[in-house]
Amino acid sequence: MANRLSRLTKPLLPAVLSITGAMLATPAAQAGESIVLASTTSTEQSGLFGHILPLFEQATGIRVKVVALGTGQALDTGRRGDADVLLVHDRAAEDKFVAEGWGIERRDVMYNDFVLVGPKADPAKVREAKTAADAFQGIAAGATPFVSRGDKSGTHAAELRFWKAAGVDPKAWSGYKESGSGMGPTLNMAASLGAYTLADRGTWLSFKNRQDLEIVLSGDPAMFNPYGIMLVNPAKHQAVKKDAGMQLLDWITGPAGQAAIADYKINGEQLFFPSAAK
Repeated sequence: MANRLSRLTKPLLPAVLSITGAMLATPAAQAGESIVLASTTSTEQSGLFGHILPLFEQATGIRVKVVALGTGQALDTGRRGDADVLLVHDRAAEDKFVAEGWGIERRDVMYNDFVLVGPKADPAKVREAKTAADAFQGIAAGATPFVSRGDKSGTHAAELRFWKAAGVDPKAWSGYKESGSGMGPTLNMAASLGAYTLADRGTWLSFKNRQDLEIVLSGDPAMFNPYGIMLVNPAKHQAVKKDAGMQLLDWITGPAGQAAIADYKINGEQLFFPSAAK
């Protein structure tokens, strides 16, 4: 990113030096500063960021540029140093990222759940399943169409866990399709094909083009979907805006941010539930 390549110039006038000295007496994150937040498509497409980030900017003066990607791509963005903060939802991948030294200060933020959606007629009889693994076995046994995100996102990682638990190779039948894109386009593809797909509840609730799709399975504890936030390690990338990034971490896991998350609803239904440690 171009702004990663900028360099400070030396002040030339005593007056400028005086102003600089005054600035050093204030917090490092200044009003008007901006940070890059790499996050999931679910947090962006659900409308959550459009609700909470203006509140953060109003409180701090720090602007947040969101880069919405699958969790795997968001973590790779952090590894390259092209983001300051990450907010993602694949706990195993997050822990690995921190253990390898790429991220610091990982904190719980919120949770919702995954839902399995499919055609109203439910040809694979998913509604009769007790668990996600049972449902995925039924989909495979019936050779019914299934659309995967196929993008190394947190939702894709969860889907692969369910196929593994079901003892199924999902690519063994022609009905398995990969969209290679975010949750919204994947749902659009499933709606057009009359196929099953796994979605996060937040994006599903905000999705308008449902056509014949509806939730056919939810409530399995294995479908729990936690989100975490962390700072990209400034020891790895000196361009990381540590102070401004930490302000976002502190705000979103503090009372104001947690209340803003809880307040975000669509048609009276809450999309995400705050989970920061108190």
